[in-house]
Amino acid sequence: MDGFASGQRRIATVLLTDPGGTAFRSIADMAKVADVHQSSLVRFASTLGLKGYPALVALCRDHLAEEAQLVSRFGRAMEQFESGGLLSTAVEHEERNLRRTFTRIDPEQWERTVALLAEADRVYVMGLRKCLPIAQLMAYLLRMVRPGVTQVAPLAGALVDEMRDLRPDDVFVAISIQRYTADTVRVFTEAKRRGLRTVAFTDTAASPLARIADVTFLVDCEGVTILRSVTSFISLVQTLATAVALQRGTRSRDQLFTDERMLSEFSVYAT
Repeated sequence: MDGFASGQRRIATVLLTDPGGTAFRSIADMAKVADVHQSSLVRFASTLGLKGYPALVALCRDHLAEEAQLVSRFGRAMEQFESGGLLSTAVEHEERNLRRTFTRIDPEQWERTVALLAEADRVYVMGLRKCLPIAQLMAYLLRMVRPGVTQVAPLAGALVDEMRDLRPDDVFVAISIQRYTADTVRVFTEAKRRGLRTVAFTDTAASPLARIADVTFLVDCEGVTILRSVTSFISLVQTLATAVALQRGTRSRDQLFTDERMLSEFSVYAT
């Protein structure tokens, strides 16, 4: 997105945020929505290796529009279930998601994020609805290897209270995929305004989180399950927490020893 001209960014944003609509728009309608000339749409398609605007529409119909619709995903899952191929198809999708997610990570951005999460005084993690379990896991794993980690999960009416202690130079991690939860975007925007370093885990470059974040990780969520896949999120979060532990070295090791002692003393696990 950063390498696109303004008109190209508008086209890309429409494609990523409204693939279902794009799949059935004429080139004239699409030009109006994106506020570009029709020739710009043809050139944009060519930059993606596609043969003109019809091929772009076909791409949306074949792939993006299906991924955007819950009912469509249910229908595809039912087809796979009835044919006996649900398990094997799910594995194929997850392997592709993992491969694409990890190969697109920029090493410099990765190292920067590890350093931020390892050394900041406080780290805040937020994800709601479908992304709530990912945020819970990330906060849990980071707490194991460093102090000062807070999961932002506001109860009804307590959103402002959750933002009270945000301080400049802390780190705020937000996790959200389309459809993006409004509270996550609002709190992430406020964290950025207050001077926190911001890290986003999201699905496309057109995500409102990606436009705010200092560092963005794009995670593939394609799948045949009823809701979009979070497998790549889980793997990425676990890998990142491990990298933070290794970055902190003996500090994380000492904290893990303390955790193990307390788990034993409080008989947390059955014997």
